[in-house]
Amino acid sequence: MGIIFIFKTMRKIFYIILFSLTVQTAFLPKLFCQAQMFNEQAFKLNKLLNLISNYYVDTVNENKLVEDAIRQLLRELDPHSVYITKDEVKKMNEPLMGDFEGVGIYFNVLDDTIIVISPISGGPSEKVGIMAGDRIVRINGEKVAGIGITTNMVRKKLLGPKGTKVNVDILRRNVSGLLHFTITRDKIPIYSLDASYMVNDKTGYIKINRFSVKTLDEFHKALDELPLDKMKGLILDLRDNGGGVLTAATDLVDEFMPEGRMIVYMQGEHLKRQEFYTTARGRLKNVRLVVLVNEGSASASEIFSGAIQDWDRGLIVGRRTFGKGLVQKPFYLPDYSMVRLTIARYYTPSGRLIQKSYKNGYDNYMMELNNRYMHGELLSADSIHFPDSLRFYTLKDHRLVYGGGGIMPDVFVPADTSANTSYLHQMIGQGVVTSFVLEWEDAHRKQILGKYPTVDAFIKNFRLSDDFMHNMRIAGEEKKIKAEEETFKQSAPKLRLLIRALIARNIWNSSAYFRIVNEESPDFLKAVDLINNDQIYQKILEGK
Repeated sequence: MGIIFIFKTMRKIFYIILFSLTVQTAFLPKLFCQAQMFNEQAFKLNKLLNLISNYYVDTVNENKLVEDAIRQLLRELDPHSVYITKDEVKKMNEPLMGDFEGVGIYFNVLDDTIIVISPISGGPSEKVGIMAGDRIVRINGEKVAGIGITTNMVRKKLLGPKGTKVNVDILRRNVSGLLHFTITRDKIPIYSLDASYMVNDKTGYIKINRFSVKTLDEFHKALDELPLDKMKGLILDLRDNGGGVLTAATDLVDEFMPEGRMIVYMQGEHLKRQEFYTTARGRLKNVRLVVLVNEGSASASEIFSGAIQDWDRGLIVGRRTFGKGLVQKPFYLPDYSMVRLTIARYYTPSGRLIQKSYKNGYDNYMMELNNRYMHGELLSADSIHFPDSLRFYTLKDHRLVYGGGGIMPDVFVPADTSANTSYLHQMIGQGVVTSFVLEWEDAHRKQILGKYPTVDAFIKNFRLSDDFMHNMRIAGEEKKIKAEEETFKQSAPKLRLLIRALIARNIWNSSAYFRIVNEESPDFLKAVDLINNDQIYQKILEGK
């Protein structure tokens, strides 16, 4: 058993240890020496696993033992070299590839029932007539209501290869009996662009949630729907955009800058310096630009922001970005699991390292954002201090900027904590707000559309009644979420804003959602002020 166990489980370990030997083949003499050294260590580990397999006092889960060892080995390298199981690989790739295969609905599980929030535009469910508010009670003849079904269980039943069919029975408000639909699964887009609209006559807004292989296509489509001939400025929202595909970010930079300017370079021990440059294809080279970022903006978002800042092409507004500047390359293991191994670091055009320090270990690194909050960085720019060694200067106007851990904004905006109550977090986190809104909106959709036929009319005129807020408060109390009167009053404005936005999203689209939440966003309001004030915008951009 020991020999078989070693053969099956050690292949993963050997692959990881030898990956660093195969990144490049230009240094063969050096690599042979490394190979001998690593093989000695690999055989030591092999010996240990053999001893455990043959002599350990209890039964051992061999797969788990090896996978835990792999994870710990990678954690010793850096925080972003990771092991991904075979099952996790497909889920990980879907958001970056920009699509998956299924029936195409947004849904929620409310009171043990699957409720369709909305069918995805152009998807297979919309094509056969599935509507917002429909309740799915059977899937392929199997009862799915009142059985304790979970979101993951629904996904497993509705996802499937393109061309296969799934039968669903639907309960629809004001329609007697069940409605039967046969849906042919198809490719369903996962959009990386959340919203696009005109803030005013001359300022556009686009929100990107991740960088995928389809981001640039989505961006172009959004531009086509905006009045480019009138648009003098664009607010590009990258807040909480955790990154994604490198080329999606570099292609987006290309839209804003002239040909021949460096966007980013990367370099590692076994990877020669690689540089990325702009081309001549961009349509927005003369459009004023403000980029919104925060502590959740990472990786590809930081590459975009760093290039824009280094070339003095636009203003970065918000708070210091996450600081993820390590390059991972995926390597498949024999069982189709994967290792994403760090092979290089990203640097902005001025030479700034994007990656924050991880020298104090993995756990400390994972707590870094919390430490920012505890030290006051999210509330005051004065709490941020960088040594002189991290001083850099922009390439056009020679403004002072800093490296060594994220992109510092040109204009700092503190985090909004005005309604930061435990009550608000519980109402949102435990799903009370979402469930209550979904049920209320389902019962009042027809009335809303009758009174507010357009999203503009809804945003301008729709307000929540005190009775609505009272009933929602009772819904929270039924879930044992209670608040003193003063706490409820403090939380109420944020709750009202969020609920209006959720209703608008469910009835219209996600652009409607962001139009409403941005009404009271300090970051967004600051960006609007800056982009519409020629004198202040230019003064900051020139470092005066």
